[in-house]
Amino acid sequence: MSPLDDTGAPVPVPDRVRRVVSIVPSLTESVAVTAPGLLAGATDWCTHPAGLDVPRVRGTKNPDLERIAELRPDVVLGNTEENRPADVGAMRAAGIPVWMTEIRTVDEALSSLRRMLTEACRVPVPGWLDEASRVWAGVAPGAPRAAVIPVWRRPWMVVGRDTFTGDVLSRLGVSNLYGGHPERYPKVPLDELNAAGADLVVLPDEPYRFTEEDGPESFPGIDAALVDGRYLTWYGPSLAAAPGELARALAAARTY
Repeated sequence: MSPLDDTGAPVPVPDRVRRVVSIVPSLTESVAVTAPGLLAGATDWCTHPAGLDVPRVRGTKNPDLERIAELRPDVVLGNTEENRPADVGAMRAAGIPVWMTEIRTVDEALSSLRRMLTEACRVPVPGWLDEASRVWAGVAPGAPRAAVIPVWRRPWMVVGRDTFTGDVLSRLGVSNLYGGHPERYPKVPLDELNAAGADLVVLPDEPYRFTEEDGPESFPGIDAALVDGRYLTWYGPSLAAAPGELARALAAARTY
């Protein structure tokens, strides 16, 4: 019987997996660090680990399906938020096994990655994943903060409901003021963001690259924390270091 991915779809992966194509940067890093010899292809946006040398298949939203087929993967790894259903359906119709992850919390990340690696990639649980589970189990929230979390400007977009980013921050004591918004990434006018009652704005360097010179000035009188987006939004080997790195960035928040 084929194992089921996070969406409940059966994925006919062989008993021994030799070639994996990943169309999500976090999943690419997870495979490359765990079993680098398996990775047969990745997106143009897959930047970790450094020096990754594999064939590229364009982006998460516009993968080159013909190129993926040419790479003869035993399984393609995707994510329900990052990848389009039409592309997943086209690959499956072409006979390519596609394993879809669905991750909106830290706990889901830890369990989903464990299943993906052991059931879809047929490799043992890596040490980094056990370490990440241990680290997150011991996280104690810091001083409570109420935050807005922009991910884009022109127009301004923020983290809304049911997101991995929101769950990561909540475990560190940061409450997302837009966590109850009907949309997951709503567009919100800047004047509304400034009037939301936040005492903190969290500014990651991806997908929009916020910096000291580009972002904090839009939130006068509000502490700004500039954070490494990889620790805030990626689910993979970075999970083990994320609590410590983010806690340090939050503690360094200041008004610019």
